[in-house]
Amino acid sequence: MMDLEEHKNKDVNEVVADIEKDLRYISGIIKQKGREILSNYTITPPQFVALQWLLEDGDMTIGELSTKMFLAFSTTTDLVDRMEKNDLVKRVKDPNDRRVVRIHLLDEGERIIEEVIDKRQLYLHEVLKHFSSDEVLHLRENLKRLHQDMRIE
Repeated sequence: MMDLEEHKNKDVNEVVADIEKDLRYISGIIKQKGREILSNYTITPPQFVALQWLLEDGDMTIGELSTKMFLAFSTTTDLVDRMEKNDLVKRVKDPNDRRVVRIHLLDEGERIIEEVIDKRQLYLHEVLKHFSSDEVLHLRENLKRLHQDMRIE
């Protein structure tokens, strides 16, 4: 016979399993929707991720970008080469250390990223229109907290 504490633990484990599954499915749907939106642009999904990092964190070296993207240095170099050819980014010398080269986001790269993000947000807005204002606010707060706690781990 299961005591109350064991029953609670089983319930919590099932809820955690459900949350993990839902987050996995949501992530997959967002990724797929993002790819559909990107198909109307001249950039690839990895280029989108790189441009997004540059928009959020500013100029960085190829090494820093490759670390953030979990890519090999050589893969990131190829990615930057293609983006530079398409006038999305440019390599610039670091003003404090001329030996260091940073990747700088150009206006066209910023425009594309902002347009794609706007379209992704419109999609999410459509999905969330079935939620009350309170539900949307609670979702935002819970997701923020989850994200913060995951970043600490």
